[in-house]
Amino acid sequence: MPARVHALVVVRPDGRTPAAHHLRRTIAALALQTRAVDRLTIVLCGREPGVLTAAEESPASAVVELPASTSFAEALAAVAPDADPDTDAVWLLAQDTSPLPEALARLVAALELSPSVAIVAPKLVRADDHGEIVSLGASMTRFGRAVGLADGELDQGQHDDASDVLGADVRAILVRKDAWAALGGLDRGLSGADEGLDLGVRARLAGARVALAPTALVAVSGDGVAGLPLPATAAHRRRIAFARRTAGLHRRLVYARAWAVPLLWLAVLPLAVWRTALQLVRKQPGVIAPEWAAAVVAMVRFGAVVRARRGISRTRRASWAQLAPLRVTGAQLRSRLEDDPVSADGRVRNDLRFFAGGGAWLVLGALVVGIAAFPALLAWPVLGGGGLEPLRATVAQLWGDTAFGLRASGLQTIGPADPFAVVIAIVGSLWPVEPSRALVVLWVLALPLAALGGWFAATRVTERSGLRLLAGVVWALSPTFLTALTQGRPAAVMVHLLLPWLFYAGSVAHRSWSAAGAASLLLAAVVVCAPSLAPALGLIWVGAVVLAIAVRAGRGVTRLIWVVVPALALALPFAWRAIATGDGWWMLADPGVTWLGPQVAADAAGRSLLAMGFPSPDLAGWAEFVSAPVWWVPLLVAPLAVLALVAPLTPRWSAGVALLVITALGIGTALGVVGISVAFAESIAVPLWPGTALSLAWLGVLGGALVALDAGLDDRLSLVRGAVGALVAAGVLVLAVPSLTAVARDAALLTNGPASTLPAYVAARGAGDPNVGTLVLTPQREDAAAAQVVWGGSETLGSQSTVVQTATVVTAQDEQVANLAAGLMAGSAEDLASELADAGIAFVLLAHADADEADATRAVRIAAETAIDQREGLEAVGSTARGVLWRVVTEVAPRAEAPASVHRVAGWITALNLVIAGIAVLLAVPTAATRREARRTPRVVGPDPRERRDPRPVRRADADVAAPTAEEGQS
Repeated sequence: MPARVHALVVVRPDGRTPAAHHLRRTIAALALQTRAVDRLTIVLCGREPGVLTAAEESPASAVVELPASTSFAEALAAVAPDADPDTDAVWLLAQDTSPLPEALARLVAALELSPSVAIVAPKLVRADDHGEIVSLGASMTRFGRAVGLADGELDQGQHDDASDVLGADVRAILVRKDAWAALGGLDRGLSGADEGLDLGVRARLAGARVALAPTALVAVSGDGVAGLPLPATAAHRRRIAFARRTAGLHRRLVYARAWAVPLLWLAVLPLAVWRTALQLVRKQPGVIAPEWAAAVVAMVRFGAVVRARRGISRTRRASWAQLAPLRVTGAQLRSRLEDDPVSADGRVRNDLRFFAGGGAWLVLGALVVGIAAFPALLAWPVLGGGGLEPLRATVAQLWGDTAFGLRASGLQTIGPADPFAVVIAIVGSLWPVEPSRALVVLWVLALPLAALGGWFAATRVTERSGLRLLAGVVWALSPTFLTALTQGRPAAVMVHLLLPWLFYAGSVAHRSWSAAGAASLLLAAVVVCAPSLAPALGLIWVGAVVLAIAVRAGRGVTRLIWVVVPALALALPFAWRAIATGDGWWMLADPGVTWLGPQVAADAAGRSLLAMGFPSPDLAGWAEFVSAPVWWVPLLVAPLAVLALVAPLTPRWSAGVALLVITALGIGTALGVVGISVAFAESIAVPLWPGTALSLAWLGVLGGALVALDAGLDDRLSLVRGAVGALVAAGVLVLAVPSLTAVARDAALLTNGPASTLPAYVAARGAGDPNVGTLVLTPQREDAAAAQVVWGGSETLGSQSTVVQTATVVTAQDEQVANLAAGLMAGSAEDLASELADAGIAFVLLAHADADEADATRAVRIAAETAIDQREGLEAVGSTARGVLWRVVTEVAPRAEAPASVHRVAGWITALNLVIAGIAVLLAVPTAATRREARRTPRVVGPDPRERRDPRPVRRADADVAAPTAEEGQS
């Protein structure tokens, strides 16, 4: 006798028109079935006039109203279809499931084919595109990860021969009434996910089968009460993640052996911690909150687990081992994640061609040039001169300078560490035996590293290998970079090396969390090396966010917001101090040694040089290299500037405009900061160095020139493109000659060392004890001297303190140091040796003056040396290379410890930065999934609209498999 089918349609109104519209469409589809249903029941979860009217006008034999919070499983349990004696099978539908006319007939035929079949599942297709499969069978891995067997694939009949499966999507499945009654319906503890899979597992354990009817088509819209919604919005994606994780944990506890349940329950929270890190690695931070919510729900819902386990125990007739052939193996799961090089809009991502395109040869050639330009550095253990100083002796001391607390300069100065100290600690840790040698290696490798960065940055602009090589050459030989190298400006060198990588990652940060994580770390590093760039980079970030909202409807905004989080976390202590003092200008100070080196003046002539890209008045060294007029030197960069101005007129005008804006921000920042002085070196105000801003400008100019050469000329004009590129490269090469030969001509400011800024006697004492204090007196003109207290064996690059260097308010400690210095130099009768000892100061150093010491300064130094020699309690150590040194013979008290409150603040700041840095690193680490996704997106940003697209269709499978689902279960 043919099976009698009872169709159950569960409806949940959502306050919008689609609920009533979809219900009417489903009812109409049921009326068109070639095999009509024998009975129809409509269950309304919530009241809405439109939906209620549609239900009452339908041929349903019953309309049941339930609360709006009723789930699909609870609604089915409330109507008890198994109690109907005239029913042989139950058809589970929702308002958004519209079966095609032949669907029920084919489902019934499959159900009647064998008495062992308890459940038959149709092929679910998208309501707006019947050619795409939403679901056709489900299974799970050995550890319980739910896997859709054909989710998201284009329907080409490839699965029409499928039959037995472990489970299926719960929507539109046909279930025998006796099996439904024996299994107790759907498990209400699954939170709406994996309900069909769990029902199939329980049916298999009861000795029945789950079959597919691939020719039975049911269209779904993804907004009904059954199943999971389409991941169209962030709220839907969070709901999907919560439901899947809750279902996975619930099934894990239900399927496990009895002895393992307590252990699995105890492991829920530790597993949530582990999976939080895993989600960051997977670049899916949006599912972390649902992860923890699901863990809490799974831990408190004991009753649901007990009921489900009892149900399985009551109906089980088969062993778990019999399910193994229907599970998805690791190899099968990996095959579903095969690479697809086609991008979302049909473009094919080409190979990187780093070796084939000459990138490797470019880096090798730059290495040879770097060694030739800085040959003496290979024998230097410590790099000195300009703004360079040695690093700490150990890695532990390097990282100690990064903590909030007592600073290494000043009497008892307590304040935030310069974020630049973190960058120095990272660089020094690369050579842990001799951290100072890491800077020497950095200088030798600077040119090849810059060429590498420029080449990779160019891959976001052009696919042409020749233009990428041009970018590497121009970036490595830019005058601002070579000036920073020859003058010894470590922060500026690091900014120039980091900027192309920031452009490389930041330009696609809206696409993926991996790029956003890398960009966040790079942005933080650039800002701490050049705080004066923060306003310009902030404006670029705001522009990116606005474009993401306006052009991409907000997609990727969360990733862009994350980009600035690490930088803000590092700046938080500084910002707090700026708020407390009411002055934030000091936050723009250049990090590291405050040094008044050669730079352009803040006048019309100086700003003209900055506008042309030259950060020093010697025009990249040409003014000293030749004795002839050098007015022609700026013409060497004119072709590059003209190309950048032409870029907005090409078909890729959007990219050209964006790069021109970056150029304008860089030049504008340089013109502004050259007249700002916030730091002091021995009572001399030191203006900000504009070279880092010019590096940003060079990035924009170079990118614009590449856009003009790439998109502004037709492919038939390749000879013209090559000739113009050669002209640009030739101009930059000529411009770089004085800088590249500066070391050989002894025109660079770089020196061999010193290993310590203090005498060797003090350096030996302070190497192992960072609390050894030295009062350094530096004579100046007009009967004045600069006084500074240095702790440890040397002033170091990472121990510099912006708080000290930018201070404009005299504190009690400043007065104490001034009184000590004045008393020592004036020969007062006070017992200054005891005061020095009580303050923890063990040495007094009267620094040597420069070779061009003025007569007034020499008089101050001689008078001071005579007065200190006569001071009791001070023993002359002798004249050293760093100056005249005295030792305090009185027992020196230990340096005062910072208060406990300072240690607590330091702990909280360190913990916050470590957490944020850890999250950023986990996001930045590439995975197989992120590499696959990257290969499906174009490498070039802002492609040419004339570019032809690949006509092949894009395979859309595995959207759900790639996302984390329930991964635990019982084997």
